[in-house]
Amino acid sequence: MGRPYSQNLHERVVKAAATTSRRQAAVSLEVGVATLIRWMAALTTTATVAPRPQGRARRSKLDPHEAFLRGLIDGQADITPEEMRARLWDEHDLTVGLGTLWSFLDARDLIYKKRQLTPPSRIART
Repeated sequence: MGRPYSQNLHERVVKAAATTSRRQAAVSLEVGVATLIRWMAALTTTATVAPRPQGRARRSKLDPHEAFLRGLIDGQADITPEEMRARLWDEHDLTVGLGTLWSFLDARDLIYKKRQLTPPSRIART
């Protein structure tokens, strides 16, 4: 996917279009004519010609169930992701992958990786 034009270029194009024709400004700054015309039209409705955000907002199918998952963790601090998946299926009929659940919880700092307690090694540095 292409990147948006920089804010600096936006401002230079708008300044050039104010002094010359739009087509001449587009050719001299190597911007598409239609792009410059769209920017100038947007400038009449808004006060700035900032680039629009790229891509879609990332959403998870677990977003509506965040309060439920927080309640599970608050109720049982050592609950495993597999147990959470089972509870989501039992109580909400929601099938979710382990990776999806892990990513959701990790993004919100709701889970940490648990290590099995083992005795320290006698021959290796710990």
